[in-house]
Amino acid sequence: MNRCVERIYNGVIKENPTFVLMLGMCPTLAVTTSAINGLGMGLSTTVVLVMSNMLISMLRKIIPDRVRMPAFIVVVASFVTIVQFLVQGFVPTLYDALGIYIPLIVVNCIILGRAESYASKNPVLPSIFDGVGMGLGFTFGLTCIGIVREILGAGQIFGFQLLPLAEDGKIGYTPISIFVQAPGAFFVLATLVAIMGIIRRRAERKGKPLPAAQGCLGGDCASCGHSACSGKAVSKMEAAKDDKEEEV
Repeated sequence: MNRCVERIYNGVIKENPTFVLMLGMCPTLAVTTSAINGLGMGLSTTVVLVMSNMLISMLRKIIPDRVRMPAFIVVVASFVTIVQFLVQGFVPTLYDALGIYIPLIVVNCIILGRAESYASKNPVLPSIFDGVGMGLGFTFGLTCIGIVREILGAGQIFGFQLLPLAEDGKIGYTPISIFVQAPGAFFVLATLVAIMGIIRRRAERKGKPLPAAQGCLGGDCASCGHSACSGKAVSKMEAAKDDKEEEV
C-alpha cells in the first residue's frame, strides 16, 4: 500500500482518534449535540492538523530537541488562531455553537501527539497525509456521534427534520431530550466504541486483526523512536529493575 494512502487508512480505521485511541474527548462530548457541530469541529481540527504537521515536519531538523514541545505549541496556536478568525468571519453561527472549543484545539492531544510521534520524525508529504488521515478519522467520529444524538434528541439530521414531531395530538416522534444533553454524549460514545470493539474482534477472528496503537499515542514508550522518549523508557526500565533487585 502506498505510504500516503496507508497514513489515511491508519487515521480513519486502524488508529481512529475517537473510537480506537479515545483522544480529544472534551470536544467529542461537548460539541456533538448536532451533526453540523461535529462536522465543523472535525474539519477545523483537520485543517490545523494538516498545516501544523506540514510545518513541524519542515522544521524537524531545525527545532532543538529541548524546546520541541514549546515550539510545537507555538506552531499549533498560530494555525488555530487563523482557523478561529476564518470560522468567526465566514461561519458565525458555527463559531457561536463551538464557542471556547475552537481555541482549545491548541491543547488537543491528537495534534500534539501526531506532531511528537510522527511529523517530527518523517518527511513533509507523509506528515501531511498523516494529518489528513487523523483529521478525517476525528471528523468521522464526531459527525457519527452528532448524527445519532441529533436524530434521537431532536428528530433531525444536519438541521433538517427527519422524523415528524408529535404536535396538537397528532402521532409523531417525541424527541428524547437527554441525548442532546451531557449524559447523552456518554451513552452514544459508549455504544459506538462498543460497536468498534465488536468489529475489531470479528477482524481478529478472521485473521485480519487491526493493530494496536504504538508510540506516543498508544503509551508504548519502548516502541517510540524519539530520543527523549526512548530515554524515559530506558529510565523506567532501569528503575523497575532496581526495585526488583531491592525486593530480592
